[in-house]
Formats: sequence, structure tokens, C-alpha cells
Amino acid sequence: MPMLKSVVFIVCVSAVLALSQGGRRALAAPSAAVQSEPTNAEEAAAKKKAAEAAIAAKYDAIVATLSAEEQAWEKVLQQHLGSFYLPHHQADKVAGRSNAWDFVKDDPALPRVLLIGDSVSRGYTAAVRKALAGKANIHRAPANCGPTASGIKNIDAWLTDHPGGEKWDVIHFNFGIHDRGTPVADYTARLEQLVQRLKQTGAKVIWASTTPIPDNPEHKQTAASIVERNTAAAEVMQKQGVAIDDLFGFITPRLAEAQLPKDVHFNAQGYDMLGQKVAESVTDALK
Repeated sequence: MPMLKSVVFIVCVSAVLALSQGGRRALAAPSAAVQSEPTNAEEAAAKKKAAEAAIAAKYDAIVATLSAEEQAWEKVLQQHLGSFYLPHHQADKVAGRSNAWDFVKDDPALPRVLLIGDSVSRGYTAAVRKALAGKANIHRAPANCGPTASGIKNIDAWLTDHPGGEKWDVIHFNFGIHDRGTPVADYTARLEQLVQRLKQTGAKVIWASTTPIPDNPEHKQTAASIVERNTAAAEVMQKQGVAIDDLFGFITPRLAEAQLPKDVHFNAQGYDMLGQKVAESVTDALK
């Protein structure tokens, strides 16, 4: 019996040692993977910068193969998209994905349409192009256009820095979400200036009312701020004789199915709905 206990003891100790060594090996095995993860915010930022630089290099190589017109358009985007949107655009180009800022090769037999607006406008651009394929050349401003203050500063470039220049048949525009904190008097004064500049192109001008936003104290935004600015904008447009595409009124009954929860943006179905509505307004203007 003593000998049997000794054998059992030795076996148990050997098993424990094997498990311990195996455990150490198992823990040690993924160390390389763990070390590859960022250890702090500074390292994470450096990795992100390196990744963006690699994509930018591939993007530059792609741009070098494009036609002179396409290269000129990419240069315009590089000047206007900024540090947030340009890397996204470059990544799309490298991945072969289409986006709202794709180069548009005009069909000279079709009218030229320009969309001006923020990220909501950017979101429905593809749907407008799809709806009006073969009926109009759909361009968009080379920026996320932001507030009216940005519009005043950049409108000339947005109108002219396109293949074909400033010749537009219809201009569909919006400013609002980024103006939710702008004093209404300043907002309306800037809209007056922008409408006058848009009319100088000879295009038919369409104002798109700003789509709803949810109350969000953390981001200092209220649903009422958009209602107030839409009311003020409608007065400007009526005085100026500008057609109104009431996207606010159109999408409000459909928010549950169309808008992202607690967000100013929309899901794919919502952007398709808005794009179809915009396409209908543009079609009416072209009659």
C-alpha cells in the first residue's frame, strides 16, 4: 500500500507540473499578438496615422493613373474634404467603393444638377443619382458643407471647382443641422446671401428643409432648434421665390423606420426615401 500511494503521488505531481508548464506555454503563446495591440492612446494614434498613410500612398498611386479631369477633381477634394472626410474618401477609392464624391463624367445631352448640404445630403446623394440615371448629371459640393458660415466662405469654390465649371441647371441646397446653435438672425442673413449667389448661376434653386434631429442635451441639440430654423428659412425662400423641398415634413412621419436611434443620420432605407424625394423635386424643376 505505501508503494501504491507513492506511485499515485508521483503521477499527480507529474500531472500538475505538466498542466503548469502547459499553462505557462499557453499563456506565453499569444504574447506576440498582445504586444501588437496599442498599449495607450498615443500608440493607438500612431498606428492609425501609419495606417492612413499607407492608404494615402495607395490612393496617390491610383490617382496617378486617372485622366486629367479626374485628377483635377481629386485635387479639389483634397483641398476641401478636410482631415476627417479625406481619409474616408481615400479608403473608399483604395477599396474600389463608390461614394458621394465620385467623379461625374457629364453626358452633355443631360442637365447638370448640384447638391449642396451636410452629411445627410451626402447620405442621399447615391440614391438621387440612381433615381435620375440617364436623366441628369448629379454632382455634389466637394465638402461636407456644414453651417451657413462655411457656405459664405466656400460657396464660390463649391460652384466652380467642377468639370464644366459654374454652369448648373438646378441647385438643390440645405444648411441647418450645423446651424442649430447659430442665432436665427445670423442664419437668415447668411441664407439671403447664399440664395443671391446661387441665383447668379442662372440655375433653378431648390431649398431643402432640414431633416429632424432628436433632443440630445449632451450634444447641446434640440428638436425645436430645427423647427425654428426651418420656419425662418421658409420665410427667406418665399421672399426670394425659391422652391422648397420639404424633407422635414416628408420624413417626419417615417422616422421610426428611417432614422438611426438617437441620431441625426438615417439608415439605408431612410436615405433611399430622401433620395427619391429629392429626385422628384429636381425632376419637377427640370420640367
